Amino acid sequence: MSALTAATAHLEKALVEAPPLTLKDGGIIAQGYDPELDRLNHLARDSENILAELEAAEKEKSGIPNLRMGYNNIHGYYIEIPRSQSDTAPAHWIRRQTLKNSERYITDELKTLEDQVLNARDQALALEKQHYDALLAALDGERDALYACARALAETDTLAAFAHLADKHHYHRPTLDPEPILTIEQGRHPVVEQHNSEPFIANDLELGKRRQVLIITGPNMGGKSTYMRQAALITILACAGSYVPAKSARIGSLHRIYTRIGASDDLAGGRSTFMVEMTETANILNNADAHSLVIMDEVGRGTGTYDGLSLAWAAAERLARDNRALTLFATHYFELTELAETHKNIKNIHLAAVEHHDNIVFLHHVEEGAASKSYGLQVARLAGVPLDTIHAATAKLRQLETRRDHGSPQMQQHELLPLAPPAADSTPAAPATDPRLQALADEIALTNPDDLTPRAAHELIYRWKKQLQD
Repeated sequence: MSALTAATAHLEKALVEAPPLTLKDGGIIAQGYDPELDRLNHLARDSENILAELEAAEKEKSGIPNLRMGYNNIHGYYIEIPRSQSDTAPAHWIRRQTLKNSERYITDELKTLEDQVLNARDQALALEKQHYDALLAALDGERDALYACARALAETDTLAAFAHLADKHHYHRPTLDPEPILTIEQGRHPVVEQHNSEPFIANDLELGKRRQVLIITGPNMGGKSTYMRQAALITILACAGSYVPAKSARIGSLHRIYTRIGASDDLAGGRSTFMVEMTETANILNNADAHSLVIMDEVGRGTGTYDGLSLAWAAAERLARDNRALTLFATHYFELTELAETHKNIKNIHLAAVEHHDNIVFLHHVEEGAASKSYGLQVARLAGVPLDTIHAATAKLRQLETRRDHGSPQMQQHELLPLAPPAADSTPAAPATDPRLQALADEIALTNPDDLTPRAAHELIYRWKKQLQD
């Protein structure tokens, strides 16, 4: 592997340092291939050195030490000597120009050099093109052999990269199965685990005929998206012939992977975020089959609560009933967890999290069953949402939960689906109180006196007092 790495690094360095070559620029044919081409390139590149050598030789032959050779656009190359020494000029010199203090001459040898130098570049480019065309013709005759060689090199490079990756990151060989199943033991996300400062929490996954659709609940930041995407990436790596980031994996006959992930729009094309979401959902529902892996990361977020919940419910049902695709369906609509009670091939799993001192701790561990709550307010608090906004949201949440549990008319007129039951360890909500008093009570409960300076505590008491007076 070290030799391969060194060779790759050397090639990359050469590609970066080497100037781009085209027929127009020349330099495509290597030195030493054609002596005539080498001579022409030498004339084109080293004309100044050639002229200097010729000047030295002419000084020695003529015996004129202050002889100088030069070039201008009118007379070309010339020999220049002082007028006082014009009587000593050799007979074969041809006078070209008389100046105030000097005389200029040319020779047949100098004229020949001038013609060669001025035409050398064009001649070199023309000769290079001849060689290049001949090379292309020769290569064309060996096209099939070269294609076979290129394919072999590409396959070798890919397999070597797979082997290096598997050895470095402790990947394991997957088992391929003719049935449409997906079983992963201690799977990991191949990218996230490399960019995570903390140890990556590996998780299992089981999808098959009896577990075709998994409804995934849990808090934001809990790891739902990572868990689903790592399943897709492990599947792709296995189908590509690579070992996978898992202790073991059994990959079934999966022909397509469909995804509905993230929030994006196409405003230039006249499509809103929700329209893009629905277009992707439509594509999945119309095309996925029993040999497909479907990743649904939230459906129905861009519309009203009941519209979105209804769409998500119906989409999950269709995937389980008609498409029969292996599906990971992440949602914050806890009502969808009730699908597991009416469909044998739908199961609930969740990403675990716990509350600690009014904060949330993400465990990133997948467990069976539905989550007890979404922890949205705790995540908002972690994100830096102002504390008074968190308190107001808490009061509103209590009000909505009380309305739900007591079956208010506003809830009943939209009741398309049964609502999720409260967690087993939760207590019935208290009767609704004045929202201002409830918000104040919540803020007092969340305030830690040890975190306050004397001045901050003083100001906080005055603010609470003002809230009560208002």
